[in-house]
Amino acid sequence: MSDGLDGLRRDVALGCRVMAHRGLVENILGHISLRIDGGRALVRCRGPRERGLRFTVPDDVRVVDMDAGEIADDRAGDYAVPSELPIHTSVLAAHPDVECVVHAHPPDVVVASLAGFALEPIFGAYDIPAAHLAAAGIPVHPRSALIRTAELAGEMVASLGEAPALVLRGHGVVTTGADVADAVLRALQVDTLARIHLRVRAVGSVPGAIPDADLGELPDLGSAFNHETLWRHHLAALEQDGLGLT
Repeated sequence: MSDGLDGLRRDVALGCRVMAHRGLVENILGHISLRIDGGRALVRCRGPRERGLRFTVPDDVRVVDMDAGEIADDRAGDYAVPSELPIHTSVLAAHPDVECVVHAHPPDVVVASLAGFALEPIFGAYDIPAAHLAAAGIPVHPRSALIRTAELAGEMVASLGEAPALVLRGHGVVTTGADVADAVLRALQVDTLARIHLRVRAVGSVPGAIPDADLGELPDLGSAFNHETLWRHHLAALEQDGLGLT
């Protein structure tokens, strides 16, 4: 493609691969959108030879008209937008400051939501961004429906409110960010919270939130550490396991 969006398509494709590599999605489920301008976004779509998010290539990432809900580039071909595209269109419309939306189905998050417990900041320095995310509160959307309509998406947006992450009960997670890395890393933080909660409960203990004094001693280590460096790690892990983009 020669529309000047190759780099952004690559970002979305790598984000999909990282999600699959880290177990946030299984097989062909899950998608990422990245805003281009007021009415368009790059969206991970599904083609005639779909192989799943682990094998996403830039050609799977298409320009989508967010108002029309359809592919808007010259090479639509046999590609189709995700059935839950309203997740992306509704969040991007409601939050002009959001650039990227992630929807994934992390199994531990699904289990935790079905168990009915909140993802509290039960740890501190183990994962500081995750602790702060939990301390701010991660809302839970009570419905497990496939979000295919504007009405269902509107309910989901209402549950999200101003939070950067939302658990969909019995379904998965929606996270937002300033770019692909930001939104995917946030989804990983939610997954970490759910996984540690489940492990503590598996040994017979009920975890509680850490004291406010401890939370206050968890500094923001800055985007260079929490964002750029961590994202390079995940991309390097893809390369090591033969899942990088050539």
